[in-house]
Parts: sequence; structure tokens; C-alpha cells
Amino acid sequence: MNAVDEILALYAQRGSEAYFGECVSVREHGLQAAHFAEAAGAAPALVIAALLHDVGHLIENVAPDIEDWTEDAGHERVGGRWLAARFPPQVFEPVRLHVPAKRYLLAADPDYFAKLSAASIVTLKLQGGPMSPEEAARFETERFYREAVLVRRCDDQGKVAALRTRSMADYGDMIRELASSAGAAAPRLL
Repeated sequence: MNAVDEILALYAQRGSEAYFGECVSVREHGLQAAHFAEAAGAAPALVIAALLHDVGHLIENVAPDIEDWTEDAGHERVGGRWLAARFPPQVFEPVRLHVPAKRYLLAADPDYFAKLSAASIVTLKLQGGPMSPEEAARFETERFYREAVLVRRCDDQGKVAALRTRSMADYGDMIRELASSAGAAAPRLL
């Protein structure tokens, strides 16, 4: 099965599930994040990173109600590893870093907290809260930290009830092209 078929099957199977305390499904959330990445003029790899940033939630089973979570699901690491076997770093690294990017933005942007949804505030507590100045400085040394910040901002925007977006299938060619650019490399361990 190729990357497009795998992704479409995964989102067909679990994408209609509610997105953890938000007014959208997991699929709608990813499509909206991709929509906002495209609106920001992001490169195709970053659009696909935004589209698939929460694929880790679809791979692992977690409680559907975030109020029941007692620890962070680590979906960014799970999704990053899964994507690393299929895509180049321009796709999987921003996904791996999108949760640290939320913590970073809380340290770097005094207005950022007001932009978080109630559900994001709940998960923030499990994810370690805002970064310290030292953590933020370390985060800025990550090669794809800027891209992760953009994915994070698109993630935050992608929670709009009934927003019209493209479909998952509409991204098939972009996914196929990026997956083929990764070549037949062995899965990368993050």
C-alpha cells in the first residue's frame, strides 16, 4: 500500500472521530490546518505536515475525552515516527515538533495563551506547560522549529465548525509527490 492509500484509509477509518473537546472531527481539524497553511503561503511539505500533524492520534488509541487523560499521549512523537517512514524531514520534523512549538510559543509570545482553546489548555498541563527560557533557546536550535511554529499556529486555527476546505483526496498528488521524494529509504528513528 502506498502512502496516499495508507493515509486515506486511516482517515476513512478513524478521521470522523470527534477531535478531543473541539467542535470538529480529527479529519476536519487536519484539513483546516492544511487550509490555513496554504493560506499562509506554506510550501507543499509544510501543508502536508499541517494536514497530518495529528496522525499520531489515529495510530494510537487514547481516551476520547481529554478530561480522562492522566498523561500526555505523545501523539507528536508517534506521528513523527510514522511519517518518517514515508516522508522527508520537511514533513515529519514539524509534526514531531508541533507540541513543543505550543510550549515554545507560550514562552515567546505573551499573547499566545489567549489563542488556545479550552482543550489545548487541558493538554498543555500534561505536556509540561510553557518552556523555560533555556528550553526555548534549545528549541530554537532545532532545524525545523520555524516550520513547527507555523504548523502549531495552523493547528490552533483549525477548529472552526463547518469551515469549507478541500478534501483529503484533494491532497493525494501532493502526498504522493512528497512520499516519492523520500525515496525507498528505511524508516528513520526519531
